[in-house]
Amino acid sequence: MTGDATPEASTPSTIRADERTTLLSKPSSVLSSSSATESPDLPQYQYKAWLSEIWLLTRTSLPVILAYTLQNSLQTISVLIVGRLSPEALATAAFSYMFAMSTAWLIALGGTTALDTLASSSFTGSSNKHDLGILLQRGMIVLSGFYVVVAVAWAFSEHLFRALGQEEYICVQSAMFLRCLIPGGLGYVWFEAMKKFLQAQEIYRPGTYVLMITSPLNALLNWFFVYKLDMGLYGAPIATGIAYWCSFLLLVAYAVFVRGSECWGGLELRKAVAHMGPFARLALLGVVHVGTEWWAFEIVALAAGRLGTIALAAQSVIMTADQIINTIPFGLGVAASSRVGNLLGARKPREAARTAHCAAVLSTIAGTLILSVLMGVKDVFGKIFNNDERVVKLVAEVMPFVALFQIADGWNGSCGGALRGMGRQWVGAVVNLVSYYCGALPGGIYLAFHGWGLAGLWIGQCVALYLVGILEWFIVGMSDWDGEVKQALARLDDSEIGERGDIDTDGRRQLLGEPV
Repeated sequence: MTGDATPEASTPSTIRADERTTLLSKPSSVLSSSSATESPDLPQYQYKAWLSEIWLLTRTSLPVILAYTLQNSLQTISVLIVGRLSPEALATAAFSYMFAMSTAWLIALGGTTALDTLASSSFTGSSNKHDLGILLQRGMIVLSGFYVVVAVAWAFSEHLFRALGQEEYICVQSAMFLRCLIPGGLGYVWFEAMKKFLQAQEIYRPGTYVLMITSPLNALLNWFFVYKLDMGLYGAPIATGIAYWCSFLLLVAYAVFVRGSECWGGLELRKAVAHMGPFARLALLGVVHVGTEWWAFEIVALAAGRLGTIALAAQSVIMTADQIINTIPFGLGVAASSRVGNLLGARKPREAARTAHCAAVLSTIAGTLILSVLMGVKDVFGKIFNNDERVVKLVAEVMPFVALFQIADGWNGSCGGALRGMGRQWVGAVVNLVSYYCGALPGGIYLAFHGWGLAGLWIGQCVALYLVGILEWFIVGMSDWDGEVKQALARLDDSEIGERGDIDTDGRRQLLGEPV
């Protein structure tokens, strides 16, 4: 093309959008009000805007959901390959990965929600694009510090497992299994942080692309280490750890050679460590927010074990299915969190509110569809995993409660994601703590041991999730979105605002209601 293009060719209305086009433009001034950018409140426009937002969330959440499904498959494949060695090896691998999920993977998935909050707002809220790279470095430093604590716990986990009353072979073999997983676990944490770095830039697909490569590689490595190198049980964590590091390195390569490196300004450790306190606080609250729900399900699993072998087998079938299904609301929550953070950083409070409600509506639709499918297959679902008629019958009896809470689980995922995008992880953490541990979980355990059995446990979970979902949607609906824009701006470090020329300091103070 020549340089004599007409001015109209560069106007926003005529630019042809493609996959690489950012969904949000950066505001030129901190004082850009929503009234200047919002369209008229015509019913027809609002209807189209809601449909457009629901479609956008669907389009962005699908690769995230697929990525988490593939990510979970890495350890599932590892368990299946190891399980051919012996029942004890199967039990050890399954128990070890469950413990890893409740500790280190929780740091990765819960702790990186701080990047959902800060990085997404920084991407649209700061005209210095390299701020996002500093946030990535800060996140990796903080999360690595959290991981060191977990690694120490893994190294001495034999004593912990013995104190919990586990069988001796589990205490010894799981502890060694986790020690072998320590080097690879950090790769999992960094991979998750790198994914959030790209998602903040509205780049959602690379995680899926990478895992489509490393998932079969992981299976090959597990088979090679376990059987060909004759490493047995302990070859599995080493192989899976290598797959985690390959995932991280491939994601870095994508950012460098394809798309995503624009926001990397180089290694700036001095700036990265300068404001770690607020980030660490958000990360810790994110761990508690996600962990309170995960830990509740682990408690249910432990309680099911005391109900007998059949109840434990049925619980294993249900939890295996639910872990796969849960990637849908969790992935939608990640997409909603990033989108809300982007919009708050772009000073678009009304659009951010609309996104939060659209995510809740979309999760309701998805939850209803899942409910219908589960109810349709409840009588035969257990046969996929086990041929024991007692297990199949118990799964069918409990499945209605599992199906019913899918709608509430969707609200929890979507509205929890919106709260994380607003930087209000503490709200979700408090709601989860109160709903699960101060009523529903003790009530479910009481019902389980007073005639209701496994169904009683899931009634408690169902009640807890509806309490969480309704409360979180109510809190989102009552939020002061103009105030959330101010809070998003306030979270940007002073060193990254004004001094770098991103926006004028007086303008920032005026928006925050501070004296100029």
